[in-house]
Amino acid sequence: MRRRREARGDGGGVPEADVDIEPRRIHLGDGVAASFVVTGYPPEVGYAWLEPLLTYPGRLEVSLHVEPVPPAVASVRLKRQMARFESSARADAEQGRLEDFETEAAAEDARQMAAALARGEGKLFRVGVYITVHAATEQQLDDEVGHVQSLLASLLLDARPTTFRQLQGWISALPLGVDLLDQRRSMDTAALSASFPFASPDLAVEASPTAVLYGLNAASSGVVVWDRWALDSYNSVVLARSGAGKSYFCKLDLLRNLYAGVSAAVVDPEDEYSRLAEAVGGTVIRLGAPGVHLNPLDLALDETAKRDALTRRALFLHTLLAVMLGRPLEPRRRAALDRALVAAYAKAGITTDRRTWNRPAPLLSDLSEVLRSEGEDGRQVADELEPFVTGSHRELFAAPTTSRPAGHLVSWSLRELPDELKAVGTLLALDSIWRTVAEARADHPRMVLVDEGWQLLQADEGARFLFRLAKAARKRWVGLTVATQDAGDVLGSELGRAVVANAATQILMRQAPQAIDQVASAFGLSEGEQQHLLTASPGQALLCSGDRRVAFQVVASEAEHRLVTTDPTELLDTAHGDGPLAVDLAAEEDDLL
Repeated sequence: MRRRREARGDGGGVPEADVDIEPRRIHLGDGVAASFVVTGYPPEVGYAWLEPLLTYPGRLEVSLHVEPVPPAVASVRLKRQMARFESSARADAEQGRLEDFETEAAAEDARQMAAALARGEGKLFRVGVYITVHAATEQQLDDEVGHVQSLLASLLLDARPTTFRQLQGWISALPLGVDLLDQRRSMDTAALSASFPFASPDLAVEASPTAVLYGLNAASSGVVVWDRWALDSYNSVVLARSGAGKSYFCKLDLLRNLYAGVSAAVVDPEDEYSRLAEAVGGTVIRLGAPGVHLNPLDLALDETAKRDALTRRALFLHTLLAVMLGRPLEPRRRAALDRALVAAYAKAGITTDRRTWNRPAPLLSDLSEVLRSEGEDGRQVADELEPFVTGSHRELFAAPTTSRPAGHLVSWSLRELPDELKAVGTLLALDSIWRTVAEARADHPRMVLVDEGWQLLQADEGARFLFRLAKAARKRWVGLTVATQDAGDVLGSELGRAVVANAATQILMRQAPQAIDQVASAFGLSEGEQQHLLTASPGQALLCSGDRRVAFQVVASEAEHRLVTTDPTELLDTAHGDGPLAVDLAAEEDDLL
């Protein structure tokens, strides 16, 4: 029998799918399937005895139909059943036949079930278990059916094909709540509860608008959905060696958080997030590009700025110069810098009076000029600042800030900066992000992503600044994500370990053999988990959060993949073909959440 379903549009009837029903299989479009009903069960089962079916590596649909039996009806049925067993046993004894041990066991089970029902300790249910096996061809289907039947036999389950009822079997196995086979057995509460996969490695995550898909569970057929905003700390760390898929995962996590209404800011050392930002209508600030300037002496112009904004800016300049010069300043030079900062702001007409803060801020060159009037210590600091004032690194600081971050996604691209300025650029970007976050009203979750965080952690003052952000983020509904390919730099310092300790979500991807011992010690990894990280393929990861561990494979839709991939060949195809995929992403949003 062949049935064809048609989708009718402006052009008339267009074939959409073919359904060809045979006695023992059903053809569905390009595939073929066979349905079975479980008719025999083992006398005793353990917890999660159906889990081997749910974790079967092939495409297998298992449907469990449960119908509660009213207590009054259940009591009458059990009494009749016990009466039949008792009558059979008496007839066997009168005729001199040997005892039927199976009947005796069934009678004992019925008595125990009736007693539990009478005491209110359990209930009776009618349960049907239906299975549909899928394959691409008939030959493959025969092989898959053989594997599934062997698995069922190992579980002491007896499954019969739904001969001449394949359509009803296929529909009954779909998640529709429709049972067209009506092949059920009676089970009590204990037996039914043992059918559910409570021993599954899948994470139990409550439904939440901010939960996002991380990937597919490596130990089961389930998905890993995680809500970092429901934990006691919103921070996250991602540690992986180069080529393990760290940035790919971070971009997917960022994109899916945007779906959930989270605004974000990214520190992007290699300009990997620009395509994603442009596709979703975000802002890209390319530090180091011609004509792009960032004045570190700028004051926050928002009306909600704190009364001590000038003091806070001066304190940040101490941190910035320590990163610029590669070491903290000596006490006398710090004092000279502090006096020069106050004098430079005063020379520009800016004081502690809030009304003066909208005046143009002094530049780094103005600060250097004032430093030269602060004695020998000031002149030494000014001399060390010369590369940033008049030398090869002056472009970034040569003029007032050209653009300010705004929008639901701001990406700070540092690719145009020389390597010597990457740590400085990261610190400046984080400072601007944090000022924006601290001054805004916390009416929705916000995410700050620092890719290649090792560049900032190498500098002591930069590591301290990042640690302060990690500690203060939660109070402002901010989740800080630090991703790095050098686990040694993060775990080798006290501040780096503190940043990891303040992250409730920890993602580990493939690790180098030289770093695995350090990673295993820091995260308490078992031998199996260490081997998994040493041999993991790109995109395979281990999620750690407290005592919860789950290995997963990162997955992306086609539209997402084309936005987050860094494969040169794929990028070349995109450049010659379709371009940004904002429309596709909007269409897929409902499917991914």
